[in-house]
Amino acid sequence: MDALKAEIAVKRKALAVPASEGARPAKYMRRGDLERLKEEQEKQEREEKEARLREEREREEREREERRREKAAAKAGSACRSSKSPHPEGGPSTGSPAPDSALSFNISNEETVRRLRAKGQPIRLFAESDKDRRLRLRALELIEEKDHERHGGQNDFKKALEDVENVERQMKDRQVQDESIRDKGKKKDSEVSLVSEILDLELVKTDPDKLYPIIYYAMKRALKEWEQWMDERPENVKRTTQGKLAAATQRQSAEYLKPLFKLLRARNLPPDVLARIAEIVHYMQKRQYQRANDSYLRLSIGNAPWPIGVTMVGIHERSAREKISADQVAHVLNDEVSRKYIQSLKR
Repeated sequence: MDALKAEIAVKRKALAVPASEGARPAKYMRRGDLERLKEEQEKQEREEKEARLREEREREEREREERRREKAAAKAGSACRSSKSPHPEGGPSTGSPAPDSALSFNISNEETVRRLRAKGQPIRLFAESDKDRRLRLRALELIEEKDHERHGGQNDFKKALEDVENVERQMKDRQVQDESIRDKGKKKDSEVSLVSEILDLELVKTDPDKLYPIIYYAMKRALKEWEQWMDERPENVKRTTQGKLAAATQRQSAEYLKPLFKLLRARNLPPDVLARIAEIVHYMQKRQYQRANDSYLRLSIGNAPWPIGVTMVGIHERSAREKISADQVAHVLNDEVSRKYIQSLKR
């Protein structure tokens, strides 16, 4: 009706223009009249376009409403058929889609909008009803749950726990094998025990190269004794949470100590680090763990009576200051690799 009224108004204005001009020739027109006609034509085209869009929207809404009615009728028919069908338990039929639809319909509109915004999704699509929006949210949540189950995040400690379980399976398989491997292992342990005598701290000043094999075999022996003690625990202790955490700690420490063993084999440790590690091994062999812990603290955070970084009184370093501050370096702050093997050495 609006389009028809607009068309009648345009025709009426077109008939009224020659009468107002009087005897003026039709081939001459003023610029204002041309602009007015152009504006009227654009307005008419715009109104026609809006009318067409309005009609299309109304037609789509009618079609959507018809489809909804058909779906509702189909659901009602299926519900009637399912209610008429016999059930062995005598109770009402509960299909699998019913709980999901009930859950989706119980969510309020505010909660639906909040969840969609949290997922970065549009809160409403074009011509989407509240029911369709809740169903879309439910589908997104199901997809995210499946993706999370498929791609679970893992950290280092979880990986260590998995490694412990793998090691337990390998240990069971290894126990079934020949006993010759155990004999060789006992021979190696006896050799290690012969080499790992009590370390002499005088070697730090006299012959530092002799310290590398002694420290290497002493730490290897301590690590192996730790591993054997973990394996000899009762099975009920291993299955507990604390038992699994202890096994994961041992496995992680053995992994972190590999760079230190590599440096010991290459005899490439800094002199101050070598001296502190030698003290730790010496006091550990003599079972003086308090002194070993003091040596660990001097190795890790240093022995400076001032905050870290405040090591000079002037802007230039003096030779005497270099000698004084040589024992005050916080090696645990150097890099990640040294931090890991120093902390594993404490364990």
